[in-house]
Amino acid sequence: MSNATLTPQGASLRGATLPKWFGWAVAVGSAALGYGISAAAGLDSDIQWALIAAVLFVLGSYGISARIEGRRQAKDRTATSLVWVAFLMAVIPLASLIWETVKRGTKVFDGYFLSHSMGVVADTEPGGGIYHAILGTLEQVGLATLISVPIGVLTAIYLVEYGRGKLAKAVTFFVDVMTGIPSIVAGLFILSLWILILGMGYSGFAGSMALSILMIPVVVRSTEEMLKLVPNELREASLALGVPKWRTILKVVLPTSIGGITTGVMLAIARITGETAPVLLLVWVTNFINANPFSDPQASLPMYIYLQYANSGGSGAAYDRAWAAALTLIAFIMILNLVARGIARWKAPKTGR
Repeated sequence: MSNATLTPQGASLRGATLPKWFGWAVAVGSAALGYGISAAAGLDSDIQWALIAAVLFVLGSYGISARIEGRRQAKDRTATSLVWVAFLMAVIPLASLIWETVKRGTKVFDGYFLSHSMGVVADTEPGGGIYHAILGTLEQVGLATLISVPIGVLTAIYLVEYGRGKLAKAVTFFVDVMTGIPSIVAGLFILSLWILILGMGYSGFAGSMALSILMIPVVVRSTEEMLKLVPNELREASLALGVPKWRTILKVVLPTSIGGITTGVMLAIARITGETAPVLLLVWVTNFINANPFSDPQASLPMYIYLQYANSGGSGAAYDRAWAAALTLIAFIMILNLVARGIARWKAPKTGR
C-alpha cells in the first residue's frame, strides 16, 4: 500500500491566494498613509511623502502576503513591488519634465517664433525666434552625421568581418574608451587642434567635428551588434556561389541589417543634438542668421536655451523663449526616435508562421 497522503475529495491543493486587486489596494492605502504621515510630520515636499508611500507599499505587500500566502509568494510580490516602484521613480520625473516644458513652452511657440531670428531684438524684449538656432543645429548635426556614419559603419564592418588579432582588439578598446568620453574633452581637443594650432576660427564645422567624436563610438557599437545578428549561413551561401567577400557584405550583410544600423544612427544623432559644451567652445553664438557652417560663429538650440536663461535679466519674455526652444529640441529628438522605431519595424525581417 502506498504511503502517499490522500487528499480529501473536493479539497484544493493550492494555498490561500490574495485577489487580483490586492496590489492596487495596497498602493492606494500606502499613498494615503504616506500622505498622512507626511502631513503630521510637517513635511512640505511631495518627494518625501512619495518615498514614504513607496516604502510602505513594499513593506505592506510583503507583510500581508507573507501572512496569508506564505513567505515564498510574499518574496515574489516584493520583487514585483520593487519593479513598480523603480518604474514610477523613472517615469514620474520624465513625465513631470515633459509636462512643465509643454506648459511653459507653448506660451510663445508659434509660426512666428519658428520662422524668425533674434536679429536686433534684445534678450530682455519680447518677440524674436529660433530660426537661426534651428538652422545652425541642423547644419552642425548634419555635418557631424556625414563625418561619423561612414567612419563608424566601416569600422564596424572591419571589426565584424575582417578584424582579427591585436589591431582589432586595440580598435575595440579605443571605441569603448571613446564611448565614455565627456563632451567637453572632445570640444577641447578640436579647440586645440583646429582653432589654436591651425588657426581656423570659430565655425559650425568645428562644432561638427567635436560632435562626430561623440557620435562615432555609438555608431560603431550599434552597427557592430547589428552585423553580428546576421546569420553566418547567409554569408556562407553567398561565398559558396563564388561571390567575393566585399560584394557579400555589400549585397547580403548590409541589406539584412540596414534597419538596425539606421536605428543606431538615428539614436546617435539624438544623442549629440542636445550637446552644449562643444558648441560653446567651438561654434560660439550669434543672434543673426548664418547659413554658412564653415565660417564665423553660428547659433544652435542648446546654446540659445542657455543664453536666453542666462541673459534674461529677470525678463519673462526671455524665459518663455528658453522654454519654447527646449520644447522644440525635445520635439526634434522625439521625432528622431519615432523615425528610428518606424524604420526598425519597417526593415525588420519578416518571419513566417
